[in-house]
Amino acid sequence: MTRKETASYVLDALKKAGADKAACWVSKGRKDEFNVETNKFSLMRTLFNDQLSIKVIKEGRKGTAMTNKLDKSSIDQAVTECMALAASALPDEAEDIAEKAENKNFDQSAGGAGMDKLFSRTKEFIEQVNDEYSKIVLESMSSAFNSNQIVYVNSNGVEFNVNKDFYEIVTMFSAKDGEKSSSFSNYGAYLSSLTCPFMDLDMHRTLLSEAERSLNPRMVEEKFTGKVIVTPACDDMIWRTLYECFLSDVSLIQGTSRWKDALNSKVADSKLTMRTAPHHPDVVAGERFTSDGYESKDMDIIHNGVLKSFALSLYGSRKTGKPRALNTAFFNTEVAAGDTPLEEMIKGIDRGILLNRFSGASPSASGDISGVAKNSFLIENGKVTDALKETMVSFNIVDILGNITAVSSERCLNGVNILPWCCFDGVTISGAQ
Repeated sequence: MTRKETASYVLDALKKAGADKAACWVSKGRKDEFNVETNKFSLMRTLFNDQLSIKVIKEGRKGTAMTNKLDKSSIDQAVTECMALAASALPDEAEDIAEKAENKNFDQSAGGAGMDKLFSRTKEFIEQVNDEYSKIVLESMSSAFNSNQIVYVNSNGVEFNVNKDFYEIVTMFSAKDGEKSSSFSNYGAYLSSLTCPFMDLDMHRTLLSEAERSLNPRMVEEKFTGKVIVTPACDDMIWRTLYECFLSDVSLIQGTSRWKDALNSKVADSKLTMRTAPHHPDVVAGERFTSDGYESKDMDIIHNGVLKSFALSLYGSRKTGKPRALNTAFFNTEVAAGDTPLEEMIKGIDRGILLNRFSGASPSASGDISGVAKNSFLIENGKVTDALKETMVSFNIVDILGNITAVSSERCLNGVNILPWCCFDGVTISGAQ
């Protein structure tokens, strides 16, 4: 069956089984991939990924099921499992599906796989690493062309179809010199074409050169409070953590989010404007419809320091009474550029850190968080100096949003996020014990 025929078959089967409301998502994906290990090609492979995701509501009870097989026997089994789970669930008035809206088709194709060009770009990158960064070991690398065809339908008559193609590159590397080695670093990007050499992608050279500079790290022996420049490579420390711990369903439904009553209130310095932007022209293969069945639209999360939106699903919205998010593409974050060049930002710091990677647990409900700075550098007297060794950073993630001293005029584009360098004050820095 085609994707649409599969989706229609599923809805019809669920209705016959007694569902009051139902939705399903059918996708067929293919990935053609080159793998590299220790600076050499190791594998070429093609992966197929078929998926069916089902949601059903019967008498206010929700059931869900998934399968990666799209034959009728597997579909029938998934339908049976889904209905059985609904029968055993507790009723919840917040469960629902998207109401009827305009059905749409979205074409995000890239013109087909250029595997010869992908191979040559990958080979070119390996050679450049060997020639320009002699101490770098490319521990692993994958370069791939992804093709996905997706259909979403529900029993209210919603239907979305997406044809999506994109290239993807992921590298993981470290520096080695005799007995010395650096911490691993990584880089990833989505691409709509192969016009740009992989080495020239934003921040790729920076991270490679910084890995080599990290072979002789320095321990911070004393504890001090200073400024931290969070680079675009460290996207999970601030931006992703805010979504997961203060803006999404769990924290708002449980009432633990410090921002639960802060909508349209100031929560950050006015320099900060942050949004989810799946339609941004520099985002590759951005979300076109949500998992709830709504067409995705860009939305402001924080605008000039004011909280404008939560990251709530349809369920979270109905459960809390707060507005539903206009998309669920919380991985497509855009932070507006500031008016301070990165060089000037660094010059304005007497003592602090340039932070590329952060290893730490999720924050407490209050926002307190601590962890180890990785692949990071000390800033002294307005200059980036030594690489750091096992340095702890501690801060309150909600509070430091009010202590943004500068946002860079430069931004990094990797096809997923659009992020500047941001400087936060009031961070406790100390050598790890």
